[in-house]
Amino acid sequence: MKKFLLASALAFSTLSFAQIDLKSTRFGVSVGGNYSGVKNAHNPSGKRFAVQAGVLALIPLGKSNQFFLQPEVQYFGAGETGKNKDAKGVDGYDAVYANNYLSVPINFKAYFSEAESEFFGVIGPRFNFLLNQKVKNAPISRPYYDPDYEVPGNPQLNGKASSFNFGVGLGVGYSYKRQLELTARYDFGLSDTYPGLKHEPKGSDKSKSEQVLSLSLSYIFK
Repeated sequence: MKKFLLASALAFSTLSFAQIDLKSTRFGVSVGGNYSGVKNAHNPSGKRFAVQAGVLALIPLGKSNQFFLQPEVQYFGAGETGKNKDAKGVDGYDAVYANNYLSVPINFKAYFSEAESEFFGVIGPRFNFLLNQKVKNAPISRPYYDPDYEVPGNPQLNGKASSFNFGVGLGVGYSYKRQLELTARYDFGLSDTYPGLKHEPKGSDKSKSEQVLSLSLSYIFK
């Protein structure tokens, strides 16, 4: 939470001193792949590959052609699997814990110079709204990983994903003529993705935070 508040304060402080030029806003589309996991949640725990796709707006900050605000709206696949390389043959190895979101990242974007083709960096919060949760092959020994399973006498113990979570992301990329852009980004989850799993016997009471490494390709219209 402290990291989130610090990042938000930094973003808003930056914007308060910047001149936002809405009239010069450009729009674009993006598509990419996600490599995600969840800390302290399922056992066994492995990574999941998923996709992302969405639209973006590129809003100039100030009169230079270097600093921008870039809000996006995306379909964003995350979650994890049970495919831990050290757990082959273990109950739950073939499990899939898919969380799919309507995601809204709001990035501060800075190109390294005003050149047409240039590297850039992004940083900002991400807000995820759960569209659906799909669980397959939940371990027999932990059926409550399935959100549809109810534990007799302990309804608080469940594997339901939170309907909303948030985090902070940072990344780097390269822009070709300020139209075609490739971005690598890492998002640090700052909220609890599976609050019901803190009631698991002998489980961890630490926050089950989602972490996502992504690579995306964007096209920004002139």
